[in-house]
Amino acid sequence: MTEKTYSEKIMSRSIDPATQEMLARAEELGLETAWDRLEAMQPQCGFGELGVCCRNCNMGPCRISPFEEEGPKAGVCGATADIIVARNLIRMIAAGAAAHSDHGRDIAHTLLLTAEGKSGGYEIKDEAKLNALAAEYGIKTKGRSKEEIALDLAHAVYAEFGKQEGPIQFTRRAPDKRVALW
Repeated sequence: MTEKTYSEKIMSRSIDPATQEMLARAEELGLETAWDRLEAMQPQCGFGELGVCCRNCNMGPCRISPFEEEGPKAGVCGATADIIVARNLIRMIAAGAAAHSDHGRDIAHTLLLTAEGKSGGYEIKDEAKLNALAAEYGIKTKGRSKEEIALDLAHAVYAEFGKQEGPIQFTRRAPDKRVALW
């Protein structure tokens, strides 16, 4: 098999041969890629790159200078560069987690359907794992079928979504060293 050679532009965008091939094909078809859009955005906003642009309230947007020279050192609300960067990071993490929480809900829903015999082919194969997870949730397992246990577990996991008080059960699975940091 002969190795294909691509333009320097494509080679600089990815080291992955499959990605390079798709980028070349996109170029042939005149399709715009994320790399093309990034290139069109240059130069990017320096405030945004540093994370010191704040759009969290309607008093802004605020952009502050984290450097020694002149320029605002705090937003209208008084937030400094450190506070604005921390707020932006926390908001991005929360948005990312919220955007993907449906994956966990899908798993809980599949467990529920499996327990009810409505999943269309899924079955519980590892009863030891089911019982161990049920024990973490305080669900009784002795003398119960795997379907009964799975049903209670699915409902318990569902209850974790949108929980307003107390710890989330799955966070207890984190290593003690991590929990100490929280």
